[in-house]
Amino acid sequence: MIDNSKPITYKYILLFWYPLALTWAMMALEGPVLQAFVSWLPMQKENLAAYGLATNIAMIIESPVIMILSATVALVNNRSSFEKLKRFSNALNILVTVVYLIPLLPPVFNWLAFSVLSLTPEIAALLYKGLLCLVLWSASIGYRRFYQGLMIKRGQTRLVAIGTIARLVTMALSAIVLSYFPIDGVIVGAGALGAGVLFEAIATRIMANDVVRYFRQAESSHTPLTLRSVVSFYIPLALTSVVGMAINPLMAFFMGRFLNPIESLAVFPVIDSFVFQFRSAGFSYQEVGIALLGEHNRNERKIRNVGIGLMAVTTILLVGFAFTPLLHIVYTVFPYHLTPALSWFAILPTQILVLLPILSVLYSLQRSLLINSRLTKQVTVSTIIEISVIGLMLLLMASMFTITGITAVSIALITGKCIANVYLYWYYRLELQKNRNYTIIQA
Repeated sequence: MIDNSKPITYKYILLFWYPLALTWAMMALEGPVLQAFVSWLPMQKENLAAYGLATNIAMIIESPVIMILSATVALVNNRSSFEKLKRFSNALNILVTVVYLIPLLPPVFNWLAFSVLSLTPEIAALLYKGLLCLVLWSASIGYRRFYQGLMIKRGQTRLVAIGTIARLVTMALSAIVLSYFPIDGVIVGAGALGAGVLFEAIATRIMANDVVRYFRQAESSHTPLTLRSVVSFYIPLALTSVVGMAINPLMAFFMGRFLNPIESLAVFPVIDSFVFQFRSAGFSYQEVGIALLGEHNRNERKIRNVGIGLMAVTTILLVGFAFTPLLHIVYTVFPYHLTPALSWFAILPTQILVLLPILSVLYSLQRSLLINSRLTKQVTVSTIIEISVIGLMLLLMASMFTITGITAVSIALITGKCIANVYLYWYYRLELQKNRNYTIIQA
């Protein structure tokens, strides 16, 4: 267990954080790599479309299990809490797997593919194959994230990064092997993705043996965890993930109401992928905060100071690309290979999004303190505020301005995240004041 009763150092925070940041950066690579394999095979357009739809559907269904990692870091302290959260996690994994099977029922699938998505029979058939390859996707991720949470709780973040490396290697090898068989590209992509995630789950469980042994023997003076308290704590986090998953589809939907919708949709995933590399430091910082803030958030100042440093470094790096010729090189030469016209089309939206690294770290820092303080409902409300502001901004801009879809989406995204952060900051400061009052009383 991380000993938060003693002062932590800046060096320890950075050493704890960097494997998690590396994990997020590596995960960002899997999409482009597998898409490349699919694009090299026959019927490129149809298979890429089916692969993209299959992974999006899988991620939406998977979303309730994403926060299992944060919940594990926040709640598991001894044998009792370990066993209760393990049972809860396993039940949730079974539930999302059952939910995943529902779209595979022929009547449901036909309604989804033809009435909702308006797919051609050819792409619908490919989509079904892709979904079959990802049946164990959600449960594998939920299972893995529970044990990753235990590792992080014990300070073993390097093992999390090793598991991600194993996942990427398995995906690449699976894609290479599958591409030699006369099968559809969507099976190559989705099959490799499913195999990698499943292998990572197994590898993570094996690497967590010592951690599991520790928690099965650990006793603690903490208040006993009940199933009711687990559910009360976790439901807002699950809703946060589900609502958050709707942001990208919402923005893609609105692009059709602005100028240049085709070009906007074409550069949207490219810009998202590029900026993600600079935001990944912020995504990984939430678990750092939950693990290291300590009782009554005693380590908040040092966690905040490191976060400010991350904001500065990642933003400076992104600005160094976004406002120099380097961005045009990245978009046209390597790794994205956009046409010069599309590259110039993507530059202004990228420049608008330079604040995202700051907002991502700030969001994670504030969320981690609230989760550590068991204030998960406020986390959910912040996500609802974010998506509501994005939707409202897009509606207003569509009726008032003549701009491109990707520019409108970039403005709306920045605005939504700013207002969500302002909301979180109010509760963040209130909680810090409570902690300071507690410290004064104890003194």
